Amino acid sequence: MPDWLSFLSAMTLALVRLSGMVAFAPFFSSTALPMRAKAVFVGAAAWLIAPLITTLPNAQATLSFSAIIGELAVGLVYGLSLVFLSEMLIFAGQIAGLQFSFSLVNLLDPESAIQTPLLGDLFQLMGTLVLITAGLDRIVLASVFRSFRAVPLGTYALAPTTALAIVHAAGGIFLAALELAAPVLACTMLVEIAVALVGKLSPQLPVMSLTVPMKTLTGFVMLASSLALWPRFIEARFGSLLDMAERLISTPPTVHGIGG
Repeated sequence: MPDWLSFLSAMTLALVRLSGMVAFAPFFSSTALPMRAKAVFVGAAAWLIAPLITTLPNAQATLSFSAIIGELAVGLVYGLSLVFLSEMLIFAGQIAGLQFSFSLVNLLDPESAIQTPLLGDLFQLMGTLVLITAGLDRIVLASVFRSFRAVPLGTYALAPTTALAIVHAAGGIFLAALELAAPVLACTMLVEIAVALVGKLSPQLPVMSLTVPMKTLTGFVMLASSLALWPRFIEARFGSLLDMAERLISTPPTVHGIGG
């Protein structure tokens, strides 16, 4: 009976940690995945790893309020750190949409249930495709499973400096989004300068009617040309966020950003 109770306690704590990650991490938090499928996946994973994590050194497989809060905090550190990648893609899409003259074209984002720019949804979908193709979702799971060795069950205590480090890291969203949208920004800016010069040289030309289609077509060409750089860019930012999450749960917090 004590072994059975220890197993159930370890499974419950592992379930809490995995649930915190699945609630916010990219791909796992997608509303396209049925809630029942997520519940079955998290329950099965917790069931399989429970016998292993109870044998790790310093593991405390006992249910208590502090243990549950600590396990939830570990999962949330992973989820909230990785969700910055999705926010970066949405913000980059908003910047590109402004240059494409699509700033008023909004769609209902199924992830957040709010109106988001068209290109913001497009960037998020392409980023999710890169995550799945590169197998980064499996890397997240492997990192979470390794966290049971770095932070045994029932031993994590959330410090205020950890939350502060996550908030500071959110500032890197803006820099990373500008880096991702930089080719489109530079290209459309050159088009605007060229059209303005042509308008000065030939005032009779309908400059205003030429600016929007030229910017849109040139921007789409540049966006399609820069897609080859997306996998390396997204993998690098994803890796930096995952490293930040691992550092936050295993060492005293230091401030790191997605743009670094």
